[in-house]
Amino acid sequence: MDDDDVANRKVSFRKCLEHLSGAGKAIGVLTSGGDAQGMNAAVRAVVRMGIYVGAKVYFIYEGYQGMVDGGRNIVEANWESVSSILQVGGTIIGSARCKAFRTREGRLKAAQNLVQRGITNLCVIGGDGSLTGANIFRKEWSGLLEELAQNGEIDKEQVQKHAYLNVVGMVGSIDNDFCGTDMTIGTDSALHRIIEVVDAIMTTAQSHQRTFVLEVMGRHCGYLALVSALACGADWVFLPESPPEEGWQEDMCIKLSENRARKKRLNIIIVAEGAIDTQNKPITSEQIKELVVKQLGYDTRVTILGHVQRGGTPSAFDRILASRMGVEAVVALLQATPETPACVVSLSGNQAVRLPLVECVQMTQDVQKAMDERRFKDAVQLRGRSFETNLNTYKRLAIKLPDDQIVKSNCNVAVINVGAPAAGMNAAVRSAVRVGIADGHKMLAIYDGFEGFAKGQIKEIGWGDVGGWTGQGGSILGTKRTLPGKSLEDIAAQMRTHSINALLIIGGFEAYLGLLELSAARDRYEELCVPMVMVPATVSNNVPGSDFSIGADTALNTITDTCDRIKQSASGTKRRVFIIETMGGYCGYLANMGGLAAGADAAYIFEEPFDIRDLQSNVEHLTEKMKTTIQRGLVLRNESCSENYTTDFIYQLYSEEGKGVFDCRKNVLGHMQQGGAPSPFDRNFGTKISARAMQWISTKLKEAPGKGKRFTSEDSICVLGISKRNLLFQPVTQLRKDTDFEHRIPKEQWWLKLRPLMKILAKYKASYEVSDSNQLEPVHPRGHEEPAAI
Repeated sequence: MDDDDVANRKVSFRKCLEHLSGAGKAIGVLTSGGDAQGMNAAVRAVVRMGIYVGAKVYFIYEGYQGMVDGGRNIVEANWESVSSILQVGGTIIGSARCKAFRTREGRLKAAQNLVQRGITNLCVIGGDGSLTGANIFRKEWSGLLEELAQNGEIDKEQVQKHAYLNVVGMVGSIDNDFCGTDMTIGTDSALHRIIEVVDAIMTTAQSHQRTFVLEVMGRHCGYLALVSALACGADWVFLPESPPEEGWQEDMCIKLSENRARKKRLNIIIVAEGAIDTQNKPITSEQIKELVVKQLGYDTRVTILGHVQRGGTPSAFDRILASRMGVEAVVALLQATPETPACVVSLSGNQAVRLPLVECVQMTQDVQKAMDERRFKDAVQLRGRSFETNLNTYKRLAIKLPDDQIVKSNCNVAVINVGAPAAGMNAAVRSAVRVGIADGHKMLAIYDGFEGFAKGQIKEIGWGDVGGWTGQGGSILGTKRTLPGKSLEDIAAQMRTHSINALLIIGGFEAYLGLLELSAARDRYEELCVPMVMVPATVSNNVPGSDFSIGADTALNTITDTCDRIKQSASGTKRRVFIIETMGGYCGYLANMGGLAAGADAAYIFEEPFDIRDLQSNVEHLTEKMKTTIQRGLVLRNESCSENYTTDFIYQLYSEEGKGVFDCRKNVLGHMQQGGAPSPFDRNFGTKISARAMQWISTKLKEAPGKGKRFTSEDSICVLGISKRNLLFQPVTQLRKDTDFEHRIPKEQWWLKLRPLMKILAKYKASYEVSDSNQLEPVHPRGHEEPAAI
């Protein structure tokens, strides 16, 4: 199904309400299996979307156990029941493993309890076991009802009225072990916990020259171990899907001692709890510690993270993911017919998709089967392209071949940071430098942006020079907003002096403008006729050609954390509304997504013009809200959303209009949104996208052996970005038409489609686009494009 097809099948939510009304329908929502951060955001979205379309929504407490026990475990929810739970980890409706539901008697009781309340739509948030259970229940439903009628527990009329059960699943699991979805709810938050610990351990390990063995969760899946190893630049990683080759003990010790010889003061080894060797025998963290102590005599400590990874507040990514999935799940339930198979709502790239539940579960079980049968290559492939890319990238960045084994390309490749600093830039530079060296290039670092470039602040940068860069915020190379236009002659001279054969630019909108200027100057300066590629890195997320930028996720988490604290303060004082100003220039991404992640009542952005009537209706909405038990308000405003409706104006208006009902406070978040250690998402995204950019450069340089080749075609000067589900290299000249240069934003922005979501969850009427196709997608995306899984 191509994008046009999808677009044609979309209709506005208002139109859909005619045949998507939830009137007379009842939805049951339960969380089952292990808990995961973000489950509450999913529960909140299901309840509020369900109520919004006119359905009744019931909490089913304690998972399947509550469904079997019935009684007070199945309770109707209202709008306020899910207030203030967005920032809470775990699940407020409880989760339990349930033996009774595995028996037919247990399922009979569960069916009876649901029928008594008229619930024929189930939304299950859990892992593959929970979803399999739900599917069995759905298949048996009509038989269970017949049996209940024969036993006189329910009457014939009820059997007819509740003839079929619809089931939609959402995967809540910190392990990210479910095939078919890029990210499961809870994975990103678990990575946050791991990276917080790794960052803290690194400082103490450095002081004492220690080796740390860190054990992370993942009995059958190495995703957490792999991505945290990528995100912190670990020396070695042990995964269940990809066991180390025979003789790994010696290889690992050589690697650790080589790193120490390069003046690295610490070693980090990450172990998944289910790590095994090629014979399927467990590899434990204690075993590894004993080996290091015995062979190398290093001071070695073991840290087992355990349930810390499940706890804590959900990250911004998980809150947005769970909110999107929850709304999509309700829409899927309302569109379901008796013939619709059970589906899983999941994420592909940045798009919500529906997949057949049975196939996803089957594939997930196939991975385990492949591991049991020691078919490890198959196991890695079944995990999906994203897992495979992560593994290959980790191997390239962690292990350096001896210099005499690297085939030299005789090319010099330069890396530069341009624009404002963004968290994750350093991870991108590290990745580019190491991939470039592995490809045989000489890597050059340009300091202080185009300004430094013109002055010749250029030095060779080696493999060891970028060690430990992944967790550093800001830009170590230094970055400036200056554009190259005025110093093109000097830049061309420096390119000649240092014989630069390719250029990688990491930066924001200035980098994009700079690339356009370099492209336009190619006919005047032949030195600029080399492959150039830009990787987007800016907190504003406003670069044309990419749905995401390095640094935006870290900024979003800063905004979300601050909003959580502010909400807490407002809850304490009661009847208080906070107006919060976010960065982003004219791009409303941070305000809009921050509003969705923090549960804001409104978010003012430039892309959606507003007037005094809108402000008035927001004030009235908040006045009504103060009459309920939720006596606080949160309003976000993008810094440039309106010339006249400034943060001060809105604050004064709200203060005046809300007199006697609520009082107001304002907060300008400012540059704290650009600082701080990068989030796991930004480290991983920066590492992977930058490695891909270097591969592109190497391929281009191989096409043109020798020094003489001039690159003049459009496709030799590109922006690399994520577009919908794919990684795309787009010629910078072709992106001109998609750019609003006056306001420094792309003309079309994908996240505006999520705007109604925030409004609906804040109790506003909004028209929301839903997919009208009602079709499930195949589990394996077909086609030759590069999936943009992160």
